Amino acid sequence: MKRPKNEDVRPREHLRPDEVERLITAAKTVGRHRLRDELLLLMMYRHGLRVSEAISLRWSDIDWDTATIYVRRMKRGNPSTQPIYPDEFKLLRSFKNKAKDKTPWIFMSERGAPIADDTVRVIISRAGEIALFDFPLHPHMLRHSCGYALAAKGTDTRRIQDYLGHNNINHTVKYTQLSPNKFDGLWD
Repeated sequence: MKRPKNEDVRPREHLRPDEVERLITAAKTVGRHRLRDELLLLMMYRHGLRVSEAISLRWSDIDWDTATIYVRRMKRGNPSTQPIYPDEFKLLRSFKNKAKDKTPWIFMSERGAPIADDTVRVIISRAGEIALFDFPLHPHMLRHSCGYALAAKGTDTRRIQDYLGHNNINHTVKYTQLSPNKFDGLWD
C-alpha cells in the first residue's frame, strides 16, 4: 500500500510565531530536561534546523565572542554562520553551565551521546499535547515555521534561501507564496 501524502494526513505544516511560543512554553513545564528541551525547540525554530542538524550541533559550533552559530546543513544544503539572539544566547550559556558531562554535543542523552531523533519527536509531540494543539506536531514543522515567519516579516526570498541552506530557490518560494503579507501595500 502506498503511503499517503503529508498534506492528506496533516492539516498544517507550520506554526505561527505565537503558536511556536506556546509550544516552547509547554516544553519547559514538563520532564527532567526542561532547559534542554526549551533550548532545542527555540534553536530548531530560530535557525530552521532539521532534526539531524539539531542533534548534531556541537559546542564548538558556537562562537561565544561573536554570538554566532555555525550551522551545517544536511541533504546537500549550504552551511552558514547565523546570529544568536540575546534570549537564545542566555539560554545557551545557562545550559552549558549546568551541563554535567563535558561532551562535544549540545543536545545529548543521559548516555552521553547526541539525543536520538525519536527523542526529539517525543519532546515536540508531548509539548504539543500540553499546549493543547488539536493537530499532531512533528519536528519539521519548526523548520517550516521559521521559513513562514521570515516570509511574513517581508524577508527577501533569496535571504530565506541562504538562511535555511536551500540549494534550490523553489524549495524556498513556498514560504513567500503563502505569506499573509504578500499583497500588503500594493494599492497604497
